[in-house]
Amino acid sequence: MATPVTIPLLNPNEPEAYLAALHVSEGQRVAKDEPICTLETTKSTADVLADEEGFISALGFEQGQTVRAGDVLCYLAESPGWAPPEKQGSAAGEAASPPGLPDGLRITRPALALARSAGLDLAQLPTGPLVTEGIVRQWIEKAEAKPQFSVPSTSFDPTAILIYGGGGHGKMVLDVLRTMGVYRVAGIIDDGRQPGDRVMGVAVLGGAGILPELYAGGVRLAVNAVGGIGNIAVRIKIFNRLAEAGFVFPVIIHSTASVDPTAELAPGAQVFTHAYVGSEARVGFGCIVNTGVIVSHDCVLGSYVNLSPGAILAGEVTVGDGALVGMGVTVNLGVKIGAGARIGNGATVKASVPEGGVVRAGTIWPS
Repeated sequence: MATPVTIPLLNPNEPEAYLAALHVSEGQRVAKDEPICTLETTKSTADVLADEEGFISALGFEQGQTVRAGDVLCYLAESPGWAPPEKQGSAAGEAASPPGLPDGLRITRPALALARSAGLDLAQLPTGPLVTEGIVRQWIEKAEAKPQFSVPSTSFDPTAILIYGGGGHGKMVLDVLRTMGVYRVAGIIDDGRQPGDRVMGVAVLGGAGILPELYAGGVRLAVNAVGGIGNIAVRIKIFNRLAEAGFVFPVIIHSTASVDPTAELAPGAQVFTHAYVGSEARVGFGCIVNTGVIVSHDCVLGSYVNLSPGAILAGEVTVGDGALVGMGVTVNLGVKIGAGARIGNGATVKASVPEGGVVRAGTIWPS
């Protein structure tokens, strides 16, 4: 007998985590509550503890790799020689997801059989955590309830705007739009919520399938409120989906933020509370300049850059496409951060970071 040790979901908007430290090795005996590994996301760090004593068996990952919520890290076995009879899934021995499913969907075989027998659209199931039979039953119950919601047919309204995503980032976007006082929020699009749900008083209209109807009803503007932390491809996919439906992406700036008149912000850029964008800085398409961020003079941000709360970029810093800069990071004058790089929370960056490079949280680069 053996008990699986699974990767927890530390942040609902960030299913992936970085395996910052692995405190055990294959065959090692551990006590109950002994640390097994340390996980790091852009917003938190957490230890995974042993639920019981046992021997580490079938260790499936190495330090430095990226793991997903629900992955089986290892097993706690009664003896050091135990091995699983065959590859097992990430939840209580259930088989891993079969191939040919929608991108990002991880579902057990019993849950998949139940979903198909009920006629559920697999593309509407949540991605990230492992989908079990219990989750599928909840979706079946919601589908059977058949909530009625009709989108009013109106003439074109240049102030009407949609928010795609009703999570934490979506709430921040909603507050930005309210402080601007320019747009009328027509509703929220969220593939994981039911029509008629409300987010801070605003109705969820439905999932992506309703976009053509909204466009035909006169809505032309949209804000992408899917942050994509840990998987920027998800955020890019939403932009493409909205663009294919004909929507355009205005720049949104919180009323407390400060943007110098010579700064240039590309479509889809988002500037949040008390952030600052300096003289002749250039902010690329779909960038997130989060709460309290400082982007000094002559900085250049590529597309889809995400600057987390409190990050500080000195003058003439260049950040490549899709890079993620964590909370409280300080980047020195003239430094270049390559495309797809990840800078951990609280790091100090004194020299250029290569494309796809990783700077650990709390460290000084180069060390």
